[in-house]
Amino acid sequence: MIEVGIVGGTGYTGAELLRLLARHPRASVRVLTSRQVAGQRADALFPHLRGICDLSFVAPDPAALTACKVVFFATPHGAAMALVPDLLRRGVRVIDLSADFRFRNAETFERWYRQPHTAPELLAEAVYGLPEVNRDAIRAARLLASPGCYPTAVQLGLLPLVRVKGLLSGTPVASCTSGVSGAGRELKLGSLFAEAADNVKAYGVAGHRHLPEIEQGLAAIAGAPVSLTFVPHLVPALRGIHATIIADLSQDVDVQALFERAYADEPFVDVFPPGFEPETRSVRGTNDCRIAIQKVGPRRVVVMSVIDNLVKGAAGQAIQCFNLMHALPETSGLDAPALWP
Repeated sequence: MIEVGIVGGTGYTGAELLRLLARHPRASVRVLTSRQVAGQRADALFPHLRGICDLSFVAPDPAALTACKVVFFATPHGAAMALVPDLLRRGVRVIDLSADFRFRNAETFERWYRQPHTAPELLAEAVYGLPEVNRDAIRAARLLASPGCYPTAVQLGLLPLVRVKGLLSGTPVASCTSGVSGAGRELKLGSLFAEAADNVKAYGVAGHRHLPEIEQGLAAIAGAPVSLTFVPHLVPALRGIHATIIADLSQDVDVQALFERAYADEPFVDVFPPGFEPETRSVRGTNDCRIAIQKVGPRRVVVMSVIDNLVKGAAGQAIQCFNLMHALPETSGLDAPALWP
């Protein structure tokens, strides 16, 4: 078994890591850390893990984490960078689910996350963990930066189009919705039931911190800058990202065939046949991204991309990268069907 540690396991993402790793055939969680609830059992904090995980939380300790082959960080932004350099020196591989190592330069992180970056020397080494783009680099990664949820849905929705240089014309628009679990488990006014229920609202329209991550990723795919108009919305749902992307093309092409070819061998990307639209509940609890494409004019296309923000948008994608890093089948621990209804 490959022994792993989870730093910051008290949030929704940490709970998803525990749930998914519990059924992983080759991974075993050895260390589970949290300063706030050290000494408490995980199944006391998360009753759905009773009979699945009997670990107790401990305070973060680099010496204890060194006993692990891989450490997942499910921590708030800014926390991982304090421990990661020491763990790498000790020979531990790291998968960080925060934004600490997603950007190529520290200035971008500091501008959008409003805190100093204390390990900028590692940014050039960190591999961006979108398997559909960086599969080979992920296999050899020592430090893996797992993508955000909106960036995953949007990049997968645009990847086949931006790969064909000159195909996009103008600036695509991504209108996206997210369930409230995307805001994390900590107490926030906007996430309260009375605030989020029976309501839909846009936020971060003038500039959301996932926008530079999306544009950086699309530019890496295209080999040239790609601009995007990104408008996120909060909807009264627990899970799910629905990205509706409107793009103009420079020529009339068969976009259905383009997407089907691009994702033909991808285990977690499902391209719907013409006439179908994906729903967030069709990916609930899974690592799948389901995509549908509709042409609404000779050169205008609407792409719909849905994921579970806690799985393909966080914990599941991190485990998919873990599998690649250890030459395991990519679907290990991730092959359960969606929850329904």
